[in-house]
Amino acid sequence: MPISKPYLQMPIVESGETLLPIPQDRFAFETPHPYQVLGAPYEQASPYFLRESVLEALQSAQGYLQQLQPHWQIMIFDAYRPIAVQTFMVNFTYAQVLQEKGWQPETLSPSQKEEAWQEVYGLWAPPNVDPKSPPPHSTGAAVDITLFDWTTNEPVFMGSEIDELSARSHPHYFADLAANPQTSPNEKRLAEQADQNRRIMCEAMQKVGFQRHQQEWWHFSLGDQMWAWLNQLEQPHLTFKARYGRIEPVGS
Repeated sequence: MPISKPYLQMPIVESGETLLPIPQDRFAFETPHPYQVLGAPYEQASPYFLRESVLEALQSAQGYLQQLQPHWQIMIFDAYRPIAVQTFMVNFTYAQVLQEKGWQPETLSPSQKEEAWQEVYGLWAPPNVDPKSPPPHSTGAAVDITLFDWTTNEPVFMGSEIDELSARSHPHYFADLAANPQTSPNEKRLAEQADQNRRIMCEAMQKVGFQRHQQEWWHFSLGDQMWAWLNQLEQPHLTFKARYGRIEPVGS
């Protein structure tokens, strides 16, 4: 069973903004797209779309990032995600968890099944079709990113891979590791580097209004239910609502 996500209780007042393509000349891209490689059913949709105001903010974040690091660029891993793709990735990850644990689907105990789904929904939002509780990426207001360094022609070191099912995905994991007196000098050096790079990326995104997922260093949103919920936590004296619900691409 899906795990309840607290942000899904936030109200949505749809703005009606359209989805727009992310400019190929402004950002680096993870290509080929990782979920398309797995066979995710995008059909006529593209993962490289965002709502108009979200895209404008992302471009502003790019400009601010390059004030901090002139040779760095935001690298787009994933953005818009249809419900069908969300369902595909949830099921793919469930199978991946079972494989890693050496469990067979037909012999799972109820507790093993629950444990597996707990791991899956620790990373993925439920692929809800209820318009009151859409997955963040299906709103066109969430984007998964890392950073790219044009001087090395390589992604910037962030300490772990996007979508990694481990504690290393938590935004402050490497800050805690570096502060641990039992961490070796070499591990501390790498941890401090990863933490600093994550902080720079987060600073650029938050500067223009994005909120970062509490458990994923790569996931940022602006205007969806998660964004509204995180703002509400930070400013409980105010009232926040999401302005983006689930959207279908034009022509679908």
